[in-house]
Amino acid sequence: MSQTDARSKKATNAALSTDVLAEAKALGINISQACDDNRRELVRCEQERRWQLDHAAFIAAYNGTVEWDGLPLDEWRSF
Repeated sequence: MSQTDARSKKATNAALSTDVLAEAKALGINISQACDDNRRELVRCEQERRWQLDHAAFIAAYNGTVEWDGLPLDEWRSF
């Protein structure tokens, strides 16, 4: 791990299931990295979900416009 990586992380406590922890250690899985990766993905998914909720009205309106008027420049589409 580079010094930049070490500085960008913060130590924290997390309760983990003992059976999963033991199995992960036996398999050579870096628990800290696996937890960080998982939480990063959870945050990304939640950000995406909230973006979709925040923009749902616009997306529905745009889809309605496309259904009514068709796609912009559709008459010049060659495929």
